[in-house]
Amino acid sequence: IQDVTQDVADAMGLAAPTGALVTDVPAGPAADAGIKAGDVIVSFDGHDVTNVRALVRQVGNTAVARAVPVVVLRDGKSLTLDVTLGRRETAEAAGKDTKGTDTAPAPAPKPPEKQMLGLTLTPLSDALRQELGLGAGIQGLALKAVAPESQAYEKGLRAGDVIVEAGQQKITTIAQFQTRLEEARAAGRKSVLLLVRRAGAPRFVALSLQ
Repeated sequence: IQDVTQDVADAMGLAAPTGALVTDVPAGPAADAGIKAGDVIVSFDGHDVTNVRALVRQVGNTAVARAVPVVVLRDGKSLTLDVTLGRRETAEAAGKDTKGTDTAPAPAPKPPEKQMLGLTLTPLSDALRQELGLGAGIQGLALKAVAPESQAYEKGLRAGDVIVEAGQQKITTIAQFQTRLEEARAAGRKSVLLLVRRAGAPRFVALSLQ
């Protein structure tokens, strides 16, 4: 989870920068309850969630095995999900059990590249997955380079990062990425929300469309 900053709120069309944004959902109680990456948790057990710190504190004060209502924002709608709290080490063990094994990459022609928003993008190939240490199931666009003068660089994006979602929709091709940018502009958004993975760890980044 990460805090909802003003630029992230703008990219998601939220009224205010509040709540905890879910970046990934490993196996465990949250996944079982239906929480998804991209959800914004705004209430936990009847208490408003203003940021990640508030949510962590509320979860820590709640007994294990207790079912609590969690309110999330998803696609502009409010949903209430019942989450039964579990122990973190149990969920982590389950997540390790469900991970697959990498397969040997097959030779492939050099994929296309395109520069947008200060990013040099290329679709993931098996060879590139191996080079970046990614699992076979990871899909998206790899960053071959990031212009040092770009906002993307200022936001911490670097070569080797992988964009797996744009505008809260999965992408696997450059054409899909361009479509997500066009849709965000058509909706009057000033920025687009990207889900970026680095060494397997996900985080959301909002980039200006201007």
